[in-house]
Amino acid sequence: MSAALEEAYDVLVVGAGIVGLSTAFALVRAEPAIRVAVVEKELAPGRHQTGRNSGVIHSGIYYRPGSLKARYALAGCAETPDFCAKHRIPYEVTGKLIVATAQAELPRLHALVQRGREHGIPVKELGPVQIASYEPEVAGLAAIHVGTTGICDFRAVAAALAGLAADAGCTIRYGLRVTAIDRDADGTVAVTADGVAEKPRLRTKVLVNCAGLHSDRIARLAGDDPGLRIVPFRGEFYELAPARRGLVRGLVYPVPDPDFPFLGVHLTRDVHGGVHLGPNAVPALAREGYGRWTVRPRDVAGTAAYPGTWRIARRHWRQEAGEVLRSLSKRAFTANARRLLPALRAADLRPAPAGVRAQAVLPDGTLVDDFRFAGSPPFVHVLNAPSPAATAALPIGREVARRVLAAL
Repeated sequence: MSAALEEAYDVLVVGAGIVGLSTAFALVRAEPAIRVAVVEKELAPGRHQTGRNSGVIHSGIYYRPGSLKARYALAGCAETPDFCAKHRIPYEVTGKLIVATAQAELPRLHALVQRGREHGIPVKELGPVQIASYEPEVAGLAAIHVGTTGICDFRAVAAALAGLAADAGCTIRYGLRVTAIDRDADGTVAVTADGVAEKPRLRTKVLVNCAGLHSDRIARLAGDDPGLRIVPFRGEFYELAPARRGLVRGLVYPVPDPDFPFLGVHLTRDVHGGVHLGPNAVPALAREGYGRWTVRPRDVAGTAAYPGTWRIARRHWRQEAGEVLRSLSKRAFTANARRLLPALRAADLRPAPAGVRAQAVLPDGTLVDDFRFAGSPPFVHVLNAPSPAATAALPIGREVARRVLAAL
């Protein structure tokens, strides 16, 4: 191996999504003298979960008090608008409605009111008349207005973090896929990366795994057993035809099912003026399976061979059957969305780009509900960081940086 192809760093971050870039930025800001690099297999930042979500700055109201999701979402909800304003990134603090459309949902809605108040989130209870004052076309028995929720362009946030980190001395290498991770005799980590024109060998004192959809694979390459598997779920969206965007003024969510880890079909106006409906949550046939018929045999085989996959299916088959039906049938999707938006017609909907959620699953079929960090020096693994990780990216980055600096 030519010496020219070897590079040495103190910290190497795998993954240039919003969490990896936030980590790099937190590191160079805390310790400007350390050598930090980020490697990313794509040719630009934020190409996966970061850039393929609904763009919502979550308030933290859904998350169990004391959980990492609650702590970091609450902090991120306050910090993200300030970051966007400082760096001229489009954003808006819109508030949102969580709407009950059936009597059985009212106790769950009331529980969210209590949780919001416990978190210190401004929550207002609404009846049908008050709902109409916020969203004239939305129907419901009752609702709550959550004042701190907002919207932004998270891909632009990731790009800004990349620029800030690079300006502070961080090296960011795009187009490099990590293919091997070894420990050298002196204790350093040797990482082999595969690029179009080069195959550099990167040496580092600490490796940070922020690989999202591939985080469990990177952990195994490092010789660590993650104790879980990433099972990909595709989130499918529609958007309203331009002439019908007036049906929705802001953000409208259903009351979540506590037994199912996804929020259900919701209505979100984005910072560019579009209105999205979704997502469905259907099993994907590839970890980057953004198209319905995108299939990667390795991914399918790995998911099918994992015991937790079949235990999820047994536990949630009724809910998943509904998700698959709404995926295959635009009419079924429209009927579900009409519970919130009665004036909606199938003809109002246009297909929109899908995302894939990197959902960590335990062998017993439990879907990991909180952010999860693991690893011992010289490794730090971010093994579960789905929504609201984009909202929470700034505090998550500081937490990962703290762990890295302790390892150094």
